[in-house]
Amino acid sequence: MKAERVQAAILYAELRNFTRLSEVLPPDKVLALASDFFTLAAKAATANGGKALPVQNDAVAAAFTAGDKGTFATQALKAAQAVQLEFGALGEKWKTEYGLPAAVSLGLHLGETVFGAVGAQGSQQFVAFGDCVSIAERLVHRARAGEIVISLELMKALGATVKTLGAEELPPLELGNKRPPIAIYGLLLESRLDFT
Repeated sequence: MKAERVQAAILYAELRNFTRLSEVLPPDKVLALASDFFTLAAKAATANGGKALPVQNDAVAAAFTAGDKGTFATQALKAAQAVQLEFGALGEKWKTEYGLPAAVSLGLHLGETVFGAVGAQGSQQFVAFGDCVSIAERLVHRARAGEIVISLELMKALGATVKTLGAEELPPLELGNKRPPIAIYGLLLESRLDFT
């Protein structure tokens, strides 16, 4: 796979309360539950034209690059909404079986991204690097359990307004290093989940 720098929408999905689950469940069950989540997220990304990136602890990212900005921004948002919707049943199952709630939070950003294969010879993985990826990861940390946080860049590419998307403006994301903060928006729950 050749290295390239292209515009992309990056989706970050992170499990919430999974650390607590991993502390009380047997190791094989922890890995099985994590695999269920990562499979769900990867399927949602693939079904919407994206590609899953390597797992990072209890989070997974996906990249969307096909077509123009409007197309891949829409694909990323649809994938994020699919992850939220489909995780609902999985999270309820986990709560019923193990007595602990879980949820997923998502962050979405759009920008220039470097893609390619890296790693030791014979075990290389498809990865993404760049400011876009870092900002998407920071957005997922701003999202509360069960919510999606998106950047202004992604909103612009969608051609959406806060009203048409049903989003709420959030305090800007501070980037540091004398860079201006970026406007961000949330697709929020009416009531906050109590374990975030």
